[in-house]
Amino acid sequence: MTVKIIDKKSPDALIIPLLQDDSLPGLLADIAARAGTDASCLQRDFLAEQKEVFVLYASGSPVIRFYLLGLGKKNGFAEMLVATRSFSHRYKAKLPLKTGLDLRHFSNADLARLTDAAVTGISLGLYKMGKFRTEKNEKPAPLFGSGKSELQIMAPPGTNAQTLAAARRGEVFAAVTQQIMDLMNAPGNRKTPDMVADWIKNAGEESGFNVKVLGKEDIISEGLDALFAVGKGSPHPPALVLLDYTPVTRTKKTPFVGLVGKGVTFDTGGVSLKPSSNMHLMKSDMGGAAAVLGVFIVAASLQLPVRLTGAIPLAENMVDGLSIKPGDVIGSYAGKTIEVTDTDAEGRLILADALAYLLKKERPDALIDVATLTGSIIRAIGYFAAGMFTQNDELAEKLARSGSNCGERLWRMPMWDEYGTDLKSDVADLRNFTGKPMAESISAAKFIEHFTDKHPAWAHLDIAGTAFGDSEFAQGKSATGFGIRLLTEFVEEMIKTPMRH
Repeated sequence: MTVKIIDKKSPDALIIPLLQDDSLPGLLADIAARAGTDASCLQRDFLAEQKEVFVLYASGSPVIRFYLLGLGKKNGFAEMLVATRSFSHRYKAKLPLKTGLDLRHFSNADLARLTDAAVTGISLGLYKMGKFRTEKNEKPAPLFGSGKSELQIMAPPGTNAQTLAAARRGEVFAAVTQQIMDLMNAPGNRKTPDMVADWIKNAGEESGFNVKVLGKEDIISEGLDALFAVGKGSPHPPALVLLDYTPVTRTKKTPFVGLVGKGVTFDTGGVSLKPSSNMHLMKSDMGGAAAVLGVFIVAASLQLPVRLTGAIPLAENMVDGLSIKPGDVIGSYAGKTIEVTDTDAEGRLILADALAYLLKKERPDALIDVATLTGSIIRAIGYFAAGMFTQNDELAEKLARSGSNCGERLWRMPMWDEYGTDLKSDVADLRNFTGKPMAESISAAKFIEHFTDKHPAWAHLDIAGTAFGDSEFAQGKSATGFGIRLLTEFVEEMIKTPMRH
């Protein structure tokens, strides 16, 4: 699909996103006049509720039609993205090759942000599940979204350049998010640690960032004992993937951000076996790794003026005679010994080694780890936000603002020292699981904190409730792409306003 900015004759099919505010009656009257129909009926029947769609055909024409799309009461990025994604998914089979998007009624101040959101949403709405199906779809493929189709954006006079730039940005985010959704939706046997490592290497070559993979022998020789312990029960050995992005041109000192993403490609729980009812969803336990990879691809595609370093630990948490057992004591790259009281608390173990390894090699201005870590965070705040854990108020503010701006919200959780007292072990330096039925997301963050070398600007994001969820794309839960936009916008915030520490 090609995106164009037009300022002349509008296409036959025109999508018009509308806000539920005082301007709605006047805008509907104008649309009714363009369609040659009665304004009072339109004003009565279309209320611009979130995701509401009203199809209005022009009088005397079987071809010209207006798709009125409700945004609800908020004129925000998330509202536009969600509404356009839902519309595109539902109506793609009915849209012609050339479909328009009318944004002329939005203010210049909001135009770029809303264009970005709309293009991202419409493009994401074209996403298809069923990558491994062999049966052919009996329905013909939609014309809209094919290689020959066009999304023609109508923007206010004099705004073509900024609208086009915003549209290009939306295209990048949508394309990368679809890539990451494919990765996350893939079953565990199609994304073993070595397969994901190859996926990341290919992404680096295509997008323009460096990738280095530490395999089993490297992990053993480097002393990444916690990562090895989690992955040694699988026939597919663990890996640590190191990523580095530096912009091609730098005119001034660029901020330096470190990103670490949990990459458990499938999680049985190990010897502390998970219940079988939802275990098939544990193909999603590499959501943090997927988000970090997405940020690197976006940053390289947009050539953001920032230095990024990343570490993605990859492992399958499986059960066999070599698997770690509850009560085992293992080592770690940082030198600390860990009593493994629950093998299903494996994500914090591989993050511990990845964080310590990254910090031994680099010292970024800000360090963020991202993980589908605990069910506890879902019990605490549900599915509408991810948990944020940090001691740094400035970092928390930047992350929270970035999340709110793009609709990938974060809720800051406490990190008081008292929450870490239950991690004390009788036989090792730490234990990985408290065994208590409360505040487990916090104690997990306190565990990880031991391996951050007291970095002054570190944050842990627990995205267990947001990385995989309900959507229009699948009957069950599927990948959301959560974290890519959030972390990219945080990086852009760092470019504008670096950390003060």
